Amino acid sequence: MSYQRDNIRRMAGYTPGEQPTDPGVIKLNTNENPWPPSPAVMSALAAIAPEDLRRYPSPTAAGFLAEAARLHGIGSDQLVATNGGDELLRLAITTFVPPGAPIGVAEPSYSLYPVLAAIHDSPVHAVELDGDWSLPADFASRMNAAGVPLTLLVNPHAPSGRLLDANAISAIAAALDGVLLVDEAYVDFTDPGHDLTGLTRRHDNLMILRTLSKGYSLAGLRLGYGIGPIGLIEPMARKTRDSYSVDAVADALGAAALADQPTARASWEAVRAERTRLIHALRERGFAIPDSESNFCLARVPDQSRQPAAELYRGLKEGGILVRHFGTPRLVDCLRITVGTPEQNDALLRGLDALLSP
Repeated sequence: MSYQRDNIRRMAGYTPGEQPTDPGVIKLNTNENPWPPSPAVMSALAAIAPEDLRRYPSPTAAGFLAEAARLHGIGSDQLVATNGGDELLRLAITTFVPPGAPIGVAEPSYSLYPVLAAIHDSPVHAVELDGDWSLPADFASRMNAAGVPLTLLVNPHAPSGRLLDANAISAIAAALDGVLLVDEAYVDFTDPGHDLTGLTRRHDNLMILRTLSKGYSLAGLRLGYGIGPIGLIEPMARKTRDSYSVDAVADALGAAALADQPTARASWEAVRAERTRLIHALRERGFAIPDSESNFCLARVPDQSRQPAAELYRGLKEGGILVRHFGTPRLVDCLRITVGTPEQNDALLRGLDALLSP
């Protein structure tokens, strides 16, 4: 006998990327930063005392929030710390979406969005992206017509890497009747100058998701945060957020990571340089790739290739290289490839050459 709620019984859970146990595998499938965390983070970890673990942590992750507020030039009351960016997504749904009301997304997008909607027993109102991965001009009006109280928009887009600039995001926020959450999981890898923080003072319905998983090489720590107007942040921070959801270790290490901007920025620049080189090399091999402002690229298999994307994925895996393949119709002929170190990217290219050779 099953005791699950009906919507839980019907839904499929989130499928994470493969996590190999063999340290020799080249892992280019889950968009981690290939460079290590800041030495300041490791020093902060070494300084964690037994007493820090015995006692409950700061309920708000006060040390981390203070550093984030300093970095962004805003008050800590415009920030909420979360257990990874995924907790912020769940908080936004819990706080702003009545059960059964639709959640708006662009399609394709982050595959966790429909899972969280199903848990909440809410339908997903999906708007298909145009052929060049851009949003349709009537995106906001279609959300409004469907009565969507919360729209989730990943920017740079996953899985294409395409970036909407601040003017485009501002126009969408102004046109939407509901809340717009811009998921900036990959924003640290954009070319310098892109910043949406100021828009949260202009639009009372705009919230930004940030995470330390990607840009700060801390995917194993599970630490994220939201930026927004007080009217959006306050109910999440004080009402719907789990108690003590950010532990003392994450609080201390997150603050150290944000404080060491030179190390973080150096890794972002290294990723951007390798991204340019990798995309150029893949295009030379016939792959069609949209311009990416993230730490990954979406590579459509050459038309003349005798091997479909699924076979290339399996061939690379057999050679100890993991990339991501999605079986959905829009992505079935694509591989999503994380930008690795120069040595990892060279190994990937050699592996593809071996598989693509006549």
